[in-house]
Parts: sequence; structure tokens; C-alpha cells
Amino acid sequence: MVTANNPILSGFYPDPSICRAGDDYYIVNSSFVYAPGVPIFHSRDLAHWEQIGNILNRKEQLPVEGSEISRGIFAPTIRYHEGLFYMITTNVSYGGNFIVTAKNPEGPWSDPYYLGEEAAGIDPSLFFDEDGKCYYCGTRPNPEGVRYNGDWEIWVQELDLNTMKLTGESMAIWKGAVKDCIWPEGPHIYKIGEYYYLMHAEGGTGPEHSISVARSRKLFQWFEGCPRNPIFTHRNLGMDYPVIYAGHGDLVDDGHGNWYVVMLASRPCRKHSSMGRETFLAKVIWENGWPVIAPGVGHLEEQVEIPMEEYRFAQEVTKCDQIHFWDKELEQRLIGIGGCDETIYSLKEKEGMLRLYPRKESIAEAAYCSYLGLRQKSYRFEAETGVFFVPENEKETAGLVLYQNHENHLRMEIAKKQEQKVFRVVTCIKGTETKAAEVLLPGETEQLLKIRLQCHDQTAKVWIASENGWECAAEEISLLPYTTEEAGGFVGCTIGMYASSNGMESKNHADFAWFTCSSRN
Repeated sequence: MVTANNPILSGFYPDPSICRAGDDYYIVNSSFVYAPGVPIFHSRDLAHWEQIGNILNRKEQLPVEGSEISRGIFAPTIRYHEGLFYMITTNVSYGGNFIVTAKNPEGPWSDPYYLGEEAAGIDPSLFFDEDGKCYYCGTRPNPEGVRYNGDWEIWVQELDLNTMKLTGESMAIWKGAVKDCIWPEGPHIYKIGEYYYLMHAEGGTGPEHSISVARSRKLFQWFEGCPRNPIFTHRNLGMDYPVIYAGHGDLVDDGHGNWYVVMLASRPCRKHSSMGRETFLAKVIWENGWPVIAPGVGHLEEQVEIPMEEYRFAQEVTKCDQIHFWDKELEQRLIGIGGCDETIYSLKEKEGMLRLYPRKESIAEAAYCSYLGLRQKSYRFEAETGVFFVPENEKETAGLVLYQNHENHLRMEIAKKQEQKVFRVVTCIKGTETKAAEVLLPGETEQLLKIRLQCHDQTAKVWIASENGWECAAEEISLLPYTTEEAGGFVGCTIGMYASSNGMESKNHADFAWFTCSSRN
């Protein structure tokens, strides 16, 4: 017996999809404009997980540059069939729905197979039937005309695996359990016994989010809904409940008759969510031919007992990330905004250092900028970096950023002011920048400066350390503006290292010695 602690993936890991290959389980998540895209995780007991890579790790797989952070990659699905892994998703910024494949889940993954205009809508999934045929399942706007926002339908069509193109006719099979429901999305089809089951989300990925299920003896006919629909939701628990927005589930079995579901949900603090939507796990049983999620409980539990032997990894996913720069390859937990390649960084120029090259693009723009960050995983955490940086003019800056989107973020940056090096704390809220603090720094020569961000329940304190020791630069900074409820969008916060020349070309650089982000609860 092993115990899984919820969430099984803390921080911004939304829209989880899961598959099993033998005794191995794999989860993928939406990544939007962050690059590399679609993180992939591996487990052998559903409780302990290791990140084994990012599926979309090349420019040709991830054309999202210049997009707002909540665009890009939506709702991936991972499936395994006859020795090959398939990941299907939507790039809403470019190209629409596409598939990539790999023999090994660690990669390399193929270039995208775009499905074209025939694959309308978003949230695609793949279903492999018992006869070996593959079917596409997705959600699209009402073809007879959208009567209200969220008037969509779920549809299926055969997919030719040789050409990676849809073939035959498409058919709508479901529009949601609730009359005039909004956003029937995230659909997945399974063949269990004599029925085809359709599990999907509806109600929008917010307070009304839920999971519904329908079934049919034939794939190409209208499905019947479970009489208990929606079969799972937290919307009846109110916004003061510790876990909200639950929905968007994907089923998996262990091959021994036990079933589970992964889904997204959020953990608010002071009624605001900074970490976006996280990945949770629940047990599933079957009664009268229908799934029951979290039987006898009816809500997501903090812990789930799983009848498997414990299986641990050397580098498991935890709430504490400590990044050093001695390896030749960039740490796979680090993500950029709109891109992540060696035009913005180097691990070769100075041993044990990450060198960031300031781009003229600013983090206050929807643009590919010099930023590498980690997902926020707790409301009580401490992030710290050590950096060598000498700004050559008043445009160049480098430091740390707590980032929700380009219009809502907190910058802690080294800059230059009238020939004097300074450290600034800048709040950017709904596009308006305010200097919260400014500290004079000693000397013009290159020296190690330490920046520390301490966060406690949506309030932050910022520290700077130079040769004169630690100094509190700013405190009682509200982090509520950097939440989903205030800033909008689909992502959670990340915390990262940053450099910019703010509209000018630059040949300067900033060298980062380490970067840590550790939970304190």
C-alpha cells in the first residue's frame, strides 16, 4: 500500500491527461506559451512522480512566440498504442490541432502532424478501438450557429494513422449533461465492457467546473448521460472550500481492476489562486455501469491510499526546487516565455553559471524575453538567486520576477541610475508600473548580489544582499494582483531569472550562480 498526497503535481499543472503502458504511468499537462511545452511525468505507483522531459522542446514543435501567456498549448492528451506514444493537443496560437509521436516517452518526439481545418475546435483526444482503428474526439462550436458563449459540442471522426489525417464523416455525440451547458470540453473516450464511455468537463474551468459522463453501445450515435451527472464537482462546496474549480478528468486503470481519475483543481489562499490549476488524483469504482469518483467521500481528499508497492525516484517532483548550473543541458524544470533556446542563455561561458543575454524585449510585453523560471508550488515559499550583473546603461536590468502575465508581475531587478547601480522592486498591475522600492548598491565592479523573495499567504518581502550584507528592500507587498481571479487567464505564477535591455540592442550579460524556490510549510 502506498499513499498519494494531493495534489500529486503541485503548482501550475492544469488539464492533466494520463495513460498506462504496462506498469508505467505517464501524465502530461497544458503549458500554454511556456517553453519547452507539455511537461511529461512518470510514475509506477501513482503517488511518486518524476519529470522525464518536455514533449515540445524544439522551435518547430512550438511556434508560440509573441503570444499572450494564456494562448499557445491547450489540453494535451497522451495515449499508448502498440509500442508508440501519441500526444495530441491544440496550439491556439498557430496551426490548431496536431499530433506528435515517440517510441520512448522521454523522447525524441516527432515534428507535429497538423490535422488542418477539418479538426475544428480544441481539446482533442485519441481513442483506439478494439479493432485497431483510431478515432479523434474533440469539442467544437455549434455548427448550426453559436447561440451563447460556450455553445459547443463533442464530436468524433476516424483518424487514419498512416496519413495522420481525419477520414470519413464526423458526428456530434454529446453536448453536455446540463441543459444549455457551457463549454463541454476535455473529452476522452474509453471502451469498457460493452459500452463506449465519454468523460468530459463542463461549466467552464472556474467555480462551476465539473465532470460528466455519458455512454453508448455504438461509437457513432448520440450518447446517453449518467443519471447522476455531473458525477463530480466542488461547485456545491462554495468558494471557501480549500480546493475549488475541480474538473477536467481522465481515467486510468491499473490492469488489476482498480480505477483512478486525474483532474485539475485549484487551492486558493485568501480566496485567490496564484498557483493556477493543479493535478489531483481520486479513486473510481463502478456501480450499475457508471463510474463513481471518490466513493463514500464525494470530494478530493488530501491523501489517497493506493494498493500498489511504493516506487521511489532519485529526482522526484517535490515542492522544493534547487537549481544549479554545472550540467551541459538546461534543467528541464526551467521554462521560458514564448521560447527557450541558446539565443537567451548559455551554460558554457562561465563554468557553473547560467548566463542570460538581455533581449530588447521586456517581460512587460507579450514577447519572447530572456526569462527562465519555475512554477510556484506553495503560498509560503522562499525564492533566491545569486547574480553577477553590471548594467552598462539605464535600460539594462536583471534579477528575479514573480510572473503571472506581461501586465501583472513583480520585478526585483538590478539597474543603473545616474551612474549608480541600484536595486529596484517594481509592481506591474494591469499594465501600470509602480516603483515600490529602490536601494543604492555599492561599487561599479562585478560582484555577487543575492536576491531573495519571501512569500507568506499572498504577502511578500524582498531582500537584497551585497558586500554590505542583507537589506530588506520592500515588505508587505500584496500578491493578490498576481492571481487568476485578478489577472485573468489560465496559468499560475512562475518565479524566474530575468534580463532585458528594454528596447535597445545589448551585448551585455547576467550570470546566475544558483536559483532555488523552496516551500516553507
